[in-house]
Amino acid sequence: MHLGTSTRRRSMSALFVTVALMNTATVLASTAGTLIAADAGGPGASGLPSAAGVLGTAAGALLAGASTSRRGRRFALLTGYGLATVGGLLASVGAATGQLVLVLGGLVVLGLGNGAAQLSRYLAADMYPLERKGFALSSVVWAGTIGALAGPLMISPTARAAAWLGLPELAGPILVAAIAVACAAVAALVLPADEVTEQTAHEGWRVFRRRSLRLPLAAMVAAQITMVAVMTMTPPQLHHLGHGLDVVGWILAAHIFGMFGLSPLTGRIADRVGGRHTIGIGIAVLLMATALAYAMPTSHEYGLPVSLFLLGYGWNLMFVGGSSLLSTSVQTRAKGTVDAVIWGSSAFASIGSGHLFGHGGYPLVAAVAGVLALLPVLLLATRTSGTTD
Repeated sequence: MHLGTSTRRRSMSALFVTVALMNTATVLASTAGTLIAADAGGPGASGLPSAAGVLGTAAGALLAGASTSRRGRRFALLTGYGLATVGGLLASVGAATGQLVLVLGGLVVLGLGNGAAQLSRYLAADMYPLERKGFALSSVVWAGTIGALAGPLMISPTARAAAWLGLPELAGPILVAAIAVACAAVAALVLPADEVTEQTAHEGWRVFRRRSLRLPLAAMVAAQITMVAVMTMTPPQLHHLGHGLDVVGWILAAHIFGMFGLSPLTGRIADRVGGRHTIGIGIAVLLMATALAYAMPTSHEYGLPVSLFLLGYGWNLMFVGGSSLLSTSVQTRAKGTVDAVIWGSSAFASIGSGHLFGHGGYPLVAAVAGVLALLPVLLLATRTSGTTD
């Protein structure tokens, strides 16, 4: 993709803003949805909203990848964010009327926009030369820092605003999420109308036969499952301990800052030492995070905030490292297929973590998540797993 400097700067700014808004919306809606489900169906149901969101994200990644190949990135993002706005409004109605099914359905549709937003990192990498691709894609991932700061801290104020309007408190964060996604759709209009340049036939699911995909796919799936399992059960754990939305908000803020705040640093690490070594560092950080969550499951002042921050940064290292390996391996549509598998697999983590939490509590969730983080180690030891076909 060859763009002029001013056009590239404008495109990167638009991608940054849309991802920031979408991430903020996802944090607000998924956190509120988790608490709604826990109140309605108990701990076993608390993973359903997160599962709904990641299934929607998986479908959105497929849709965005196909749309980008056929109609261009601008069309793909506008479609995803438009559908996500409808989903946010549907989930808001469900929260206001106490209908969990509507909340879950709305979160699935909201996830379509998140799938489009996730693919934005590859669109950014396509604008830069090989030696700067890691930094380029990490710059868009870094946009999630806005969600890390704004999303969790907005939960309590938006809940109070909903109560002032006579609505259930948790309807407030979801309604604001819908408004944020609508703003993302407006921001995507700034992107230039691009020509479709991918002419190679789409490989479909056969893309997974490539040896070059084994390590990045395994790394991002393992990181996603580990992160989602622990993160999803943190609000119910804090709720069970008697803490309010303020405590939930600032601990999640630490986690999401870990996920996105240091992305430019991670991108430079990936450009300098390579995606494989970046993944290896990420595995070590995830193990520290899950060990701390297991050892200090009730420490809301020190243990959980530090654990959730490390959980986020370990995910970031593996996500950026894996994405940098993928950025030159496959086309945009195939990247959407890869993202669909990553997000689809984490849906099982959301549901499974709820059952683990119900049977063995938060320490069991952390222990199982730590074991899963080790999955890519064997591939790291096999040098050919990361080579290009």
